[in-house]
Amino acid sequence: MILLCGIPSESPLALVGEALDRLGAPYRWFNQRHFEHTEMAFELDDAGLSGWLEIDGEGIALDGVRGVYSRLMDHARLPELKGEPPDSPLTRHCNALHDTLIRWTEISTARVVNRIAAMGSNSSKPYQAQLIREHGFEVPASLITTDPRAVLAFREQHGRIIYKSISGVRSIVQTFDEKDLARLASVRWCPTQFQAYVPGTDVRVHVVGQRVFATRIESDAVDYRYARSQVGEAARLKATELSDELSQRCVALTRALGLEFSGIDLRLTPDEQVFCFEVNPCPGYSYFEANSGQAISMAVANHLAWND
Repeated sequence: MILLCGIPSESPLALVGEALDRLGAPYRWFNQRHFEHTEMAFELDDAGLSGWLEIDGEGIALDGVRGVYSRLMDHARLPELKGEPPDSPLTRHCNALHDTLIRWTEISTARVVNRIAAMGSNSSKPYQAQLIREHGFEVPASLITTDPRAVLAFREQHGRIIYKSISGVRSIVQTFDEKDLARLASVRWCPTQFQAYVPGTDVRVHVVGQRVFATRIESDAVDYRYARSQVGEAARLKATELSDELSQRCVALTRALGLEFSGIDLRLTPDEQVFCFEVNPCPGYSYFEANSGQAISMAVANHLAWND
């Protein structure tokens, strides 16, 4: 049995569900929006880990769950909790249910894509950058500061620079230009990461177990995810091949971070250096699958079903 956790209509989850249907692999939905009709309990003793999950009246033995794909949204933002007091029975039940699920996934013998603890490195991009460097990838020269003078000195040293968030929350990467000078004093109130601009070609690498899917991105935008707003046209995506050596480095980095599935952002420079900007532990791969034709969702489904 495979457990898909989150909102069933979300594209990455929905695609894996469709792939599991094609495989004929049994699975169930942990639909967060149905939390009111879901119960869960487990215990760990000398006999091992056991428990049950009841979803809309159907009981599922947890020791029969072999794979879990988790893309949980912040349950506090569920529409079903809108207007609910923080101490209401409904809110307390929702909190307890999600806490139980997350704690179980952390210690279960099931193949979990991905465990919360393993995803933690992405909550601090500077910390994750140190781990990336340890695995042989280049990382851009970086400055994290609240000092406007330090920003100006950094730009003087590196010329073109970009800035972005230091947290795991998505932010739009922007080039630091003249219009930013007028509001640079605001950096005193918000620690910001500045980096030397790295010229080259973006490649998103999805690693699923031992499988590697690389997508080449062609765009003049600083942040190709927002290419239409930055340069007026969408980025162009195309499946590409990496060298065996680079593919294995991506697999090794993913495993070292404790991940089963990752989205690795690379930039290949004209002089053949390989920079790594980030390892996304919960990649929204559906955009890349739709535009490159790569069967990433099927690879995730096979991985969950232990078919690899």
